[in-house]
This record gives sequence, structure tokens and C-alpha cells, in this order.
Amino acid sequence: MATLTVPPVLSSPRQDAIDLYKAFKGFGCDNAKVVSILAHRDAAQRALIQQEYRAMYSQELIERLSSELSGNLKKAMLLWIHDPATRDATVLRQALSGDVIDLRGATEIICSRTPSQIQTIKQIYHARFRTYLEHDINHQASGDHQKLLLAYVSRPRYEGPEVDHAMVTHDAKHLYKAGEKRFGTDENTFIHVFSERSSAHLAAVARSYHQAYDNSLEKAVKGETSGLFEFALLTILRCAENPGKYFAKVLHKAMKGLGTNDTTLVRVVVTRAEIDMQYIKAEYHKKYHKQLSDAIHSETSGHYRTFLLSLVGPNH
Repeated sequence: MATLTVPPVLSSPRQDAIDLYKAFKGFGCDNAKVVSILAHRDAAQRALIQQEYRAMYSQELIERLSSELSGNLKKAMLLWIHDPATRDATVLRQALSGDVIDLRGATEIICSRTPSQIQTIKQIYHARFRTYLEHDINHQASGDHQKLLLAYVSRPRYEGPEVDHAMVTHDAKHLYKAGEKRFGTDENTFIHVFSERSSAHLAAVARSYHQAYDNSLEKAVKGETSGLFEFALLTILRCAENPGKYFAKVLHKAMKGLGTNDTTLVRVVVTRAEIDMQYIKAEYHKKYHKQLSDAIHSETSGHYRTFLLSLVGPNH
């Protein structure tokens, strides 16, 4: 469930565009006004506002936002302005070809998305950036991590809830033989199962593995693999079992200790607000006995804080 809150009575996209233009005018940008409008419009409404802005002022709204905003608010808003699939494609392109290559960020996006979402992302990626997602993965990733990502973005997977129990038992046995039972690891078996099976199937494999071998599949992955390959496998597995819990953990880690990892905080809050933030909030509270919004409030400040809290929504 999404946490985006849209006012019951909306001003027209044209009026929003006019109000944004006014917020940009004069000395300094009225950040509060920009946040109050855009943080409470869904993807379709934001697209209409951008159309109206372009028609009236012969300029792209995203360009004006880029020149008027700064810091973390700018980073968050420039991602938020897009629809979810374009946003994911943009995050991936930045992670795979930006000044700082962020393979963990790219891996998280790829390995937590459904096959149909990935297909849409790939189409947008090619249309916007004139290159294939697979090309950038091939260029930046390496080894088993590269093989897994390439398989994950190219192989079709069933998205329904049904599972074949005989196949589940078969896969659990093969993963055991490929890992814990032998000396060394048969990484190709892990790549094959994790990239070709549905989320429901993989969650069932994890349960079957635990029952048959008295160890969790997650612990087996941790014991048999390492680095970004391990991270990718764990992301696929955890998102198959409970994506809300997975993202709650990612957010907690981003805000834990000295300093906040704002890149991760922005990526997760902005990309999940229109998808499943309600579940993430519930899992966060269950695991850490603290409201996610309270954690964000204590780790951020100013209009950046206001914007993220608007996306996360109120406590219940």
C-alpha cells in the first residue's frame, strides 16, 4: 500500500504549474510551496503539471527544479517528479554511469522489482539513455554478480501465487547439493534458481530448505557466497519472502550510527512511497519499536525532512 496523500479537493494541473512558477520567481525559491504541491500529487497528476508547465513557460519543470533546489531536497525531488518506472530507470542509470558507481543501489533496484516492472524499466532505459540496461550492467558488474543481474533482467518469471510443490522440493535439494553439501559452491545453480523462479516459488523453496536441512536458505547463501553476488541473492530472497521487512531493514541501516546515508534514504522512500510504504512502516515499527517517521525526523532537517515525511505519511 502506498502512503502518498492527495488532497480531497485538488487544484488543476494548470494552477499547480502557475503556483510553482510563482514559487520559483523572485529572490530565492519558496521551497515550502514546492514541497506542499509536488509531495501531494500522484504520478499522473505530476505528469499533467509538467505538461502544463512546459506549455505555459516553454521550459521543462524538471530543469527549473534542478536550478532552483539544492542538496538532498533537490536529489529527492528530481527523482520524485518521475513516474515509478522512469524513476527506477533514472536511479539505475545514475548508479551505473554516474560520477560514483553504486552497484549496491543498482542491485537493490533490479533484484527487488517484478519481471513486468523490469521489462518496463528496460524499455524506458533504452528510450531515455540510448543504451541497453544489459550493456551498462555488463560494463560495470563482474563475475557471478554480473551473471546473476543479467539473468535476472532477461529471464521471464511467473508473477502469480501458485507454486509447484514437487519443483520446490527439487530446487531446495539442488541448492543444498550446490552449496552446503559440497566442498566449494556451484554458483550457477544458485543463479539458475534465483533468476528463473517466481517470488512465491522462492519463498516456498526457503521454507522447504529449512524443513529438510535444519538451516535457513539465507544462512546457506551467506555461508556459500560473498560480496555483491551474496547481496544480490539475499535481496532476491528477502524480497520474495517479505519486501516490507527488507526495505525496513535497508532504511534502518541507512540511518544507523554516525551520519545518514541520504542516497539510500532518498532512493527507498521516494521509490516505495507509491508502492508499499505502508507495509514498510509497519515492519519498521515491528522490528525496531520506533515509528519510521520519527527516525527520519531525527536524522534529517529543513524542507528535505518535510518532503520525506510527506511521502512517508502520518503515524497510525
